[in-house]
Amino acid sequence: MSATIFIDGEAGTTGLQIKERLAARDDIRLIHLDDAVRKDDTARAEALHDADIAILCLPDAAARAAKELAWQSNSTRLIDASTAHRVDPEWVYGFAEMTHDQAEQIAQARMVSNPGCYPTGAIALLRPLREAGMLPADHPISINAVSGYTGGGKALIAEFTGADNPKAFVYGTSLTHKHLPELRLHAQLAEEPIFIPSVGDFAQGMIVQIPLHLKTLPKAPSLTSIHNVLGEYYAGARFVDVAPMCGDPGRIDPTALNGTNSMRLVVAGSTSKNQAVLIAVLDNLGKGASGAAVQNLNLMLGQDPATGLN
Repeated sequence: MSATIFIDGEAGTTGLQIKERLAARDDIRLIHLDDAVRKDDTARAEALHDADIAILCLPDAAARAAKELAWQSNSTRLIDASTAHRVDPEWVYGFAEMTHDQAEQIAQARMVSNPGCYPTGAIALLRPLREAGMLPADHPISINAVSGYTGGGKALIAEFTGADNPKAFVYGTSLTHKHLPELRLHAQLAEEPIFIPSVGDFAQGMIVQIPLHLKTLPKAPSLTSIHNVLGEYYAGARFVDVAPMCGDPGRIDPTALNGTNSMRLVVAGSTSKNQAVLIAVLDNLGKGASGAAVQNLNLMLGQDPATGLN
């Protein structure tokens, strides 16, 4: 028997990609609202109530309102792709590889909050070190990242594909980015990290970088010991792999995993200087958005997590 799925906000960048990943599946029936009624609360409420699982691809305020509409039903389950519920304890955080029982929590949840693209990479690097006691909660952390312009939605896509498109820019320099509470909570940090995001002149893909002075950490861990912690933590993971240690990894392409739900972690740096840089590469529209949503949907449906993600 097929599951009934409603993508509330299917016309946006993330919604369109989720719809594309689900369209060919015979185990899913998609509820579609015509353009004339897709913003009509009555029509949306009916679709939300009829769905087994609704995926919210909406601005934060609209996602909160949709949750209230859906809650009038006793059975509809939710995946929220917005920022609205990522630190809400009533919602399960939808990064399936974050802890060893996270996938099971997602599978059993009624409400799952999809992670942000930048936090997915940063948390993937930091959480294993926190769990291993290698990184104190109060250690000062800086995160530098660059994403493709599709992460900014239709307005930024139009800006970059227009006649006078920018080549790249840094933003968030007031250090108040909306991802900071999510990063702090799920990376188990005592303080918000310094997070400086940027946008490059490429459509999709992402690199997240975290530099560390190893001598400031307890027992001054080596590059190899950090690599071992990450390798053991993600051993057997379907969508997260840790690149082999290879000295200088050379140029790292932010678009290398585009079109996939995969994330690659790299440990690089200088042994002689006791310095490391931890790197995550992912597709900001894949593991950073629509791919993660489909993975979470599969878990909630009791399906193979990779269904529709090949």
